Amino acid sequence: MRTSDPTAPRPTTGPAAGKSVLALLAVLLALLLLAGSGGAAMAQSSQPRTVSFPSADGKTTLTGYLFAPAGRPKTAPAVVLLHGRTGAYSVLAKGNYSAVTIDKRIRAWAELWASQGYWALVVDSFGPRGYPGGLPASGDGKSPQATTEATVRPLDAYGALKYLRASPRVRADRIALQGWSNGATAALAAMSKDALPAAEVASGHGFRIGLALYPGCNLQARYHDGYVPYAPVHIFIGTRDEETSSATCDQMAAASHAEGAEVGITLLPGATHDFDDPAHEKPAANPPATAESRKQAEALLAAALR
Repeated sequence: MRTSDPTAPRPTTGPAAGKSVLALLAVLLALLLLAGSGGAAMAQSSQPRTVSFPSADGKTTLTGYLFAPAGRPKTAPAVVLLHGRTGAYSVLAKGNYSAVTIDKRIRAWAELWASQGYWALVVDSFGPRGYPGGLPASGDGKSPQATTEATVRPLDAYGALKYLRASPRVRADRIALQGWSNGATAALAAMSKDALPAAEVASGHGFRIGLALYPGCNLQARYHDGYVPYAPVHIFIGTRDEETSSATCDQMAAASHAEGAEVGITLLPGATHDFDDPAHEKPAANPPATAESRKQAEALLAAALR
């Protein structure tokens, strides 16, 4: 049975009806234009929270972007994300270095982790040190001393870890580390058993797992006696990586495994450096490799953080 509300307005007919229809069409058109342009209000509502915290270097205040887990659970595990050499922001940022212009690849992973129920903290290591647009090109391929991936950036990872652990909404013993390229090398260095005592004496324990996407596995020749992490580490790298050596990573993983360390590796056939970058313009940007690395990464984190 259909009922009606006696207080509802009666249908309008005549000229007034025509005006009502035109007004409705105008509203609909405005909404469509807003949706098409992204709408400032809509864009802002989906942005992470901008935070700041000290690096464990004792002198740098870092900027971070914190993505909340889906469903807003009372407590949840977390992931710290370390950007690559080009920095935390899009190459199209043009001076607007903020939550709105986070690198698409990093944002995609952060949003993935948030959708899986994790806090995701993107760490900007370069902006606070004067390189918001990424590191300048150098003939020897080395980073400026103030941003060295094997010594300085691991301290940023531990600064992020301490920041997250201070929150009652983060499960302090369930925090992972992930990095790309330069940031992946930093993640490997941070996961070394030699890095933990110096970086986090107070808590006595570090990250539960480390994920490194196309790192430089020679780690600036820091581990001549072999690389041994204090927790599981997994490397994802393409067999056609033109910037870092998949063979070096494969050899390092095998040597570490022989020493009893939990270092795994996934070699992605045909994939090059930056294979998971949605803004990547090279033909070798590899959606299948991206999908495979995400699937494996999800399983690894679920096993380590649940």
